[in-house]
Amino acid sequence: MIISWLGHASFIIETAGKTIITDPFDERSGYTPWQQPVDIATVSHDHWDHNAVHVLQGNPKIIKEAGQFNFPQITITGFSSWHDKNHGADRGSNNIYKIMAEDISLVHLGDQGAHLETELIAQIGQVDILFTPVGGKFTLDAEDAFQVIQQLNPKIVIPMHFQTPHLSFKLAPVEAFTCRFNQVIKLPFLEVNRDKITDSLQIIVLDYTTRSS
Repeated sequence: MIISWLGHASFIIETAGKTIITDPFDERSGYTPWQQPVDIATVSHDHWDHNAVHVLQGNPKIIKEAGQFNFPQITITGFSSWHDKNHGADRGSNNIYKIMAEDISLVHLGDQGAHLETELIAQIGQVDILFTPVGGKFTLDAEDAFQVIQQLNPKIVIPMHFQTPHLSFKLAPVEAFTCRFNQVIKLPFLEVNRDKITDSLQIIVLDYTTRSS
């Protein structure tokens, strides 16, 4: 499995012979939209910087709701959650997606804006790799993300949705989150299999400039 960060909340996950993209954006984000064919796209919510399925190549299957979606060697489960701390009154709903492939569980929090409720934590279950927003303002900030990590107990955490030189609007920098940990690994992309996932928490920051198109 190879995981690449395209910027914001968008990742390319290459697994089981398929290419999955999460929360695609268009050029208004400041990042370069992905221009290679994809097979599956997950959309956490209908905001322009997360739902730009019109830019995608390859006629992918679009998943933008809760429920279970089965593909050969891949299962994706969507869970309804909130984009804010007022049960959606400020920014509406959000979908969290759990992707199971190669005996690895990946959870993409989308634009999660609040700590997770006990029932939702139980529904999500085991998490090997967690993609969490950390930039605040519209989503979890650094402290909130730290608390959600305690709730879900993942093995690998990949922060997303934070300020970079290319982002077209202001969020907090990733360092507000990573400074809470003694060791942070920076990689151009993550190549991982079941044997590489240990019991020790790893914080991995991916470089969005690599494999961006």
